[in-house]
Amino acid sequence: MDMHQSSVDLTSEAKSEISPLPEAVLPPTDTATAWLVVLASFLNLMLSIGVTTTYGVFLQYYKLEEFPDASTSFLSWIGTLQTASMCFFGIGAGVLCEHIDTRLLSLCGALISGLALIIASFCNSPWKLLLTQGLMFGAGGSLLYITGLTLPPQWFTKYRALATGIAIAGSGIGGLWLSFATRAMMTSIGRQWGLRITGLIIIGICGPTSWLMRMRFRAVRNERVIELAFLRDCRFALLFFAALFGACGFYIPFYFMPSYSAIVLGKSNSWGTSISSIMNGTSIFGRVAMGLVGDRVGSLNTLCTMTLLSCLGILVLWLPFTSVGPFVAAAVIFGLCSGGIVSLIPVVTANIFGVKRLPSTIGLLMLAYTFGDLISSPPAGAILDKYGHGTSFTSLIIYNGVFLALSTICDILLRIILSRKLWEK
Repeated sequence: MDMHQSSVDLTSEAKSEISPLPEAVLPPTDTATAWLVVLASFLNLMLSIGVTTTYGVFLQYYKLEEFPDASTSFLSWIGTLQTASMCFFGIGAGVLCEHIDTRLLSLCGALISGLALIIASFCNSPWKLLLTQGLMFGAGGSLLYITGLTLPPQWFTKYRALATGIAIAGSGIGGLWLSFATRAMMTSIGRQWGLRITGLIIIGICGPTSWLMRMRFRAVRNERVIELAFLRDCRFALLFFAALFGACGFYIPFYFMPSYSAIVLGKSNSWGTSISSIMNGTSIFGRVAMGLVGDRVGSLNTLCTMTLLSCLGILVLWLPFTSVGPFVAAAVIFGLCSGGIVSLIPVVTANIFGVKRLPSTIGLLMLAYTFGDLISSPPAGAILDKYGHGTSFTSLIIYNGVFLALSTICDILLRIILSRKLWEK
């Protein structure tokens, strides 16, 4: 189908399905109320995605301390199921956001994900952790994730990328302090109480702040739960595959760099925790800074640049070297650039397809994240066991870099389709 015709069809169908209120009736954008939504979204993402990015610390502990006889691939499935189920249930969560009060959805997400970790604290086998710390947490986290990801762009026009970047920086800040807190709790009071305390924190923080998670407007309840016109638009297809390949490459460094530091570089477990914190720390800066840059030079232009640099960090710095300096540099560059990627995807989606049905549009993209996550870390763990014999990470790093390269290609093609003037915003 011709791209231009597809875009026209999408626009006309979207207008026919949505009856937006006049702009004068809607709450104004870029206000103090809008920034309160950003604050609540920040906390939601801090305690949903932030928890998943610390699974590398759990993986290292499970493999080296609690379940040494379990395969790396199976243990990786716990963290993978966290993010995969979060993304899969995010498809439905995006639809629910357009039909149910998002404040109620956020509250339910806090209760389910918090209880999941508390129940996981009583589990003593990998398969039970798979169902609780993995599947159940992901189901509850999807409600926190989707509301936190899709509400900030609705409340801003001038500072949309910056506000979204600040909200999504919460996941990086969560990963930063939770990495140290998780390691400290497992060392001092044990894994079980560490999970219980984390679950109580989620309920205690995200529960009350759910009252702030209000949508600016809603789509009219119509026959189409999901706008199928997106599926006929080649722009959405490119964005979908960019997200899929990007998801494939995103979690591998977070999961395996801590283990790499111990196995290849001979560092301590606490040093591996520091690497997770370095990536999360630079990711925080990347999410905010790239949001600011995106508002000035264009979110898609910034997204293309960040995806390319993350690919180069993996293939140019991590792959050929086995020394501390290049490894730390690769972790810093990947953390910085991956943070920018995470914060810019919803902004690019809103800029191309509009914000009125952004929750369900992001929900469709969650399908890409689901598949991407499923074919990232577990196969990477299997590659490490089979071809690297648990000690050589070369094949795993190449596997990681190829996905990031494919994501870069899709982003660049999308940029060319939208405008041949490559630096047009």
